[in-house]
Order: sequence, then structure tokens, then C-alpha cells
Amino acid sequence: MAGGRTRRRHHPRWTLAASILASSLSFVDGSVLNVALPAIRASYQAGAAEVQWVVNAYLLPLSALLLLGGALGDRFGRRLLLVIGTALFAVASLVCALAPSLEILLGARAAQGVGAALLLPNSLALLNAAYEGEKRGRAVGIWAAAGAAAAAVAPLIGGWLVEHVGWPAIFYINLPLAAGAITLALAFVDESRDPATGRTDYAGALLATAGLGSATYGLTLWSSSGRFGGLAIGSILAGAALLAAFLRVERDRDEKAMMPLGLFKDSCFAGLNLMTLLLYGAFGAVMLIVPYVLIEAGGYSPIEAGLALLPLPILLTVGSPIMGQLAMRIGPHLPLTIGPLAVGAGMLLGLRIEADASYWTTVLPAVSVMALGMAIAVAPLTAAVLGSVEETHVAMASGFNSAVARIGGLVATALLGVVLSQQGARMIAGFHGAMLASAIVAAAASAVAWFSLRSSKSPRPGEPRRGSGPAGLIAAPAFPCVGR
Repeated sequence: MAGGRTRRRHHPRWTLAASILASSLSFVDGSVLNVALPAIRASYQAGAAEVQWVVNAYLLPLSALLLLGGALGDRFGRRLLLVIGTALFAVASLVCALAPSLEILLGARAAQGVGAALLLPNSLALLNAAYEGEKRGRAVGIWAAAGAAAAAVAPLIGGWLVEHVGWPAIFYINLPLAAGAITLALAFVDESRDPATGRTDYAGALLATAGLGSATYGLTLWSSSGRFGGLAIGSILAGAALLAAFLRVERDRDEKAMMPLGLFKDSCFAGLNLMTLLLYGAFGAVMLIVPYVLIEAGGYSPIEAGLALLPLPILLTVGSPIMGQLAMRIGPHLPLTIGPLAVGAGMLLGLRIEADASYWTTVLPAVSVMALGMAIAVAPLTAAVLGSVEETHVAMASGFNSAVARIGGLVATALLGVVLSQQGARMIAGFHGAMLASAIVAAAASAVAWFSLRSSKSPRPGEPRRGSGPAGLIAAPAFPCVGR
């Protein structure tokens, strides 16, 4: 074994197929759940805080353990960790579907998050080991496009299942995908590992999970009740202390850390990840509350709510490759400034959505403009993040940016109790407040991009390309960043 690869015995297309099936579990689960949340809440007669945790019980371990999942694959074998993560995700999905209580559902959702944290980074790492050069770029592009397609179809299938079969059926979708991924991986995928690069930072992973969990719990209590009680304040402070301890551990471990803090000395890398946190936080919040409000206050059926979001995956799938090519010529500065502004403009258009508003004149324009903004930003953001670090840190940078995107969604969901806890006209008023706040955050993301990337430029002829998206959406070329 050399360079972290074993001798190839099977065609790499089998690795691509297995990686697509495994990673589709996360893409499908992330997009299908939103249309099912009202039905899940009604089934368990749950409150706003419990609904928030149906989402965040999954996002918390996924965002905190994503880097550790990749490091474990480097050390013990990427195929092994892919199979373990996929199997865990499948078993947890079955428990979700059969859960007799909300507590069991939340526990199973957390197990799904752990499984996704194992399978996602290792699906990409297996592709990286199986392909080289331009073939690697094409393989990752196919992997990303398949994920976007799965995200496009999932809300429609999920909406139909919720409406005609019942919400537990959305979790059964995962079982054939998992079975196919495990079968292909065991039969046709070559194992690969690279123990020298594995950052098995268990202390850091534990502190990150505990810190994010405690802070998220406190924010959820506050947003769902509308007041800062002692428990909410204590949880937020405890989370802050645990996250400070996490940073100290990472500083002491230096290059062996799960998240080497030295990378943040580069203002470009730090700024791009701050932009990711803001943009994906704002966008994740809106993508959760739009279908929820359409169903609860607008009288939409689950399948109609799924159809309402259809412009998003269509524009992302079509627009992201185009923007990747355009950004190669003009650099990421303008796309990453304009994209979040367009997302914010779409959120402002969402202020026109009322309980009895027309889809064609209110919902469609808002969703379409937000989708256009994300299509402008996703590929250049991916490329700029990867271009801001040295080649040896590319995998870590990609994984960390993916984790940051999910942390943005985690925090945003924890703050949405102000909407989810209301009904009728008060829900619409809370929805408008959340849309306005999200638009402001998206504008802040644009400002961060403007000041972080003013010196960035397109790559020189012959400069290598690499890439995999922060949210698993697109593969794109890398750019030199500020001061590089």
C-alpha cells in the first residue's frame, strides 16, 4: 500500500455507485423531513422544542463528528467506516419508522447523524482513492449531481408518502439505498486507508459534541418559550465553556487536532467559513420554516409543500456547474458577494407570503430568487475554500466547511421556536420576522465575502483543480485566495 491506496482489483465505477447510494441517505433525509414535520408533531402531540429536536438531534452529531468520521476512515479503512456508517443509518431509520415515542425517535435521529458523519466523508475519500486526475473531478461531479437529484425527488416522494401512507414511511426510503450501498461496497469496492493522516481527536470530538449540544439546548428552550430562564442561560453558558475547552484542546494538539487552529491565521479561510456559517444558517432556517408554514398556516398538503420547493434543486443542479466555470474566469469575489445578496432578496420576497397568498405570485418568486442566489454562490464557495489552504489540508478544509454549513443549520433551527410554537396569524407574523432576520444574516454573509476575497483571482493556466462541495452539492475548481 502506498499513498493510502491498496492495489485496485475492481473497476472504480463500483466505488462511485456505492458512494452515491450511501451519501444519498443523507441528502434524501435532509430534504424529505421538512415536509413531514407537521405530521410528526401531530402524531406525538409534540411542542415546538420537540419539533426542533427532530431536526437537530440529527444535525448535532453530524456536524460535530464529521471530521472525526473522516479521520477514523483514514486510520481503520474507508470502506469499513462507510459500511459501518451506512448500516447504522439504516438501523436507525428503521427505529425512526417504528418509534412508539418521541424520545425513541429523537434517539434514533441522533444515531442517524452519527451514521451520516461516518459515511459522508468516507464516500468522498473512497472516490479520491479510486480515481486520479480529471477522472476524479468527473467522478466527484457525478457524485454531487446525484445527491442534488436525490434531494430534488425526495420531497415529492416524501410528501406523497406522508399524505397517503403516513410519515413513518419516509424513513423506509433509506433501507433499499443502504442495502445497495453495503452490498456494492463489500463485493466490489477496494479498501483504502492512510493512517499517517488520520486525526483521531477523540477529546476534541467529545467536547465539540457536548458544547454544541448544550448551547443548542439552551437556544431551543429560549426560542420555544420566548424567555431566558435559568436552565436556558445555564445551558448556553455551559456550552460556551465546553466549546472554549474544545478550542484549547485543538490548540494543544496543533497539527494533530481535528481542526488545526493554525489554518485560521489565513483571513481568507476564516472569512470563507464565517460566510458559510451565516449563509447556510439563514438558508437552512428558511428551508425548514417555509414548508412548515405552508402546511400549517397555508393549508398545503405535504406533496404540495414538496412541489413548492422544486425550483431549488432544479436551479442548483443547472446553475452550479455554470457558475463554477464562470468563476474560473472571473474569480470568486463577485459570485460570493452577489449570491448571498440574491438569497437575502428572495427572503425579503418571502415577506409577501400570507396564509391565503397565491403560490404563483408569492411563494414561487421567493423560492426561485433564493435558489438562484444559492446557485450563484455554491460552486465558487467550494472552490474558494479549497483554494485557501495548502494541498495537504484540502480534505480537512472540505470536511470542516461541510461541518460549518451544518452547524449553521443547527443553530438556526434552535432559534425557530418563535415560529414553530405559534398558530394562525401569530405563526405568519413569526414567519415574517424569521424571514427578515434571515435576510439580514444573508446580507452579512455577502459583506464577509466582499471583504475576505477582494484580492482573489482565477487560477493561472495549468494550475491544478480540486473540489467537493461544502454541502455535498457540487464539485468545482479551486482558486488562489487572499495573499496566496
